[in-house]
Amino acid sequence: MSQTHQSTATCPSCEEPLEESDRFCGACGYDLSSTPRAAAPAPEEAAPEGTTEWPAAQEPDSSDTPAPVHLPTDLEGLESGGAAPDPRTATPEQLEAATPAAGTKLCVACRAGQVDQDGYCENCGHAQPRERDHMEQELDAVAAVSDRGLRHHRNEDAFVISSAALPDGSPAVVALVCDGVSSATRPDDASLAATRAANESLHESLPRGTHPQQALHEAILTAAEAVNALAQEPATAREHQPHQNAPACTFVGSIVTRELLVVGWVGDSRAYWVPDDRTATAARLTEDDSWAAQMVAAGLMNEAEAYADERAHAITGWLGADAYELEPHTASFKPDRPGVVVVCTDGLWNYAESAEEMARAVPADAAGRPLHAAQVLTGHALDGGGHDNVTVAVLPFPGARQGAGSA
Repeated sequence: MSQTHQSTATCPSCEEPLEESDRFCGACGYDLSSTPRAAAPAPEEAAPEGTTEWPAAQEPDSSDTPAPVHLPTDLEGLESGGAAPDPRTATPEQLEAATPAAGTKLCVACRAGQVDQDGYCENCGHAQPRERDHMEQELDAVAAVSDRGLRHHRNEDAFVISSAALPDGSPAVVALVCDGVSSATRPDDASLAATRAANESLHESLPRGTHPQQALHEAILTAAEAVNALAQEPATAREHQPHQNAPACTFVGSIVTRELLVVGWVGDSRAYWVPDDRTATAARLTEDDSWAAQMVAAGLMNEAEAYADERAHAITGWLGADAYELEPHTASFKPDRPGVVVVCTDGLWNYAESAEEMARAVPADAAGRPLHAAQVLTGHALDGGGHDNVTVAVLPFPGARQGAGSA
């Protein structure tokens, strides 16, 4: 059970609970001084030592004389101990002294404060954009997009796309997607470790001639070992809270060759088949490891009732040291027509749950423009509310022609 903290307000940006003394949101870095608090107003106090009072603007009078303009250089800097030197008049020595050391990361908001190791500005407190907030990648025969979404303060999803050479020289195109479990410690690290470990495993086994379905099964087991190992790292011990589980994530992956389509998964991330001919039937290729899926399988609820329940997304399978007995799911298909495989986290399929809804969301030219299709699908989730991280990979079938490069 999580600990309860006294709080009178939430962050207007990410809705994280706030303490009365907070000046910035600890989750997203939002400047709370720009938002009025609902609490009773405190008596005015003198500015604390080390801060600078802004000059009061003069009220305009009836004359045509404009009010004086206050320039940024009229104020002393807070961190540097004085105003930044004017480049038009400063000496080279002054400019050099004021220039941050090479490699110093400056805040994108105030352009003055340095960024600490946690990603926050030491001057204004703003959270800095993270590399994983939005990622896009495209190879010859596959593309993927991952986005933080509109509600979460970080992206806990991860993906890998690549191409491995089979023994006959033809390519096997790979897309792997993992969704970090938010209630666990280091969910972003778990998803990243899982995708990387599984991809390395596939690039070792596929060129040796291992059947793609068996190779994907082994890759999931390797990914689970990588996530389990995070539980023993010192960083996990430092971040672990009493109510949190060990690092954990879901997994879904697909391998596409010239004749075969393979999927593998653990958890509630999904893969869909969308044929180029939209008059043909689209299909969901995976079955969730979730409370809702169990209720439907047991005949206790229909799908609409189960997924409307607040317990619907409670997962019953995942990668991590706290997982029950790991049971990777894999399946192989031989489609009789061209199409695309959509591999995604629930941040997308929450807004296109059925195969028919997903097919309507996928652009008609997805096979020829997989990156554009992934971008459109990500936008579909963001337009729908973006309540979760969104990650989607699009793989055209049949796979790339012989001789396509690997990545």
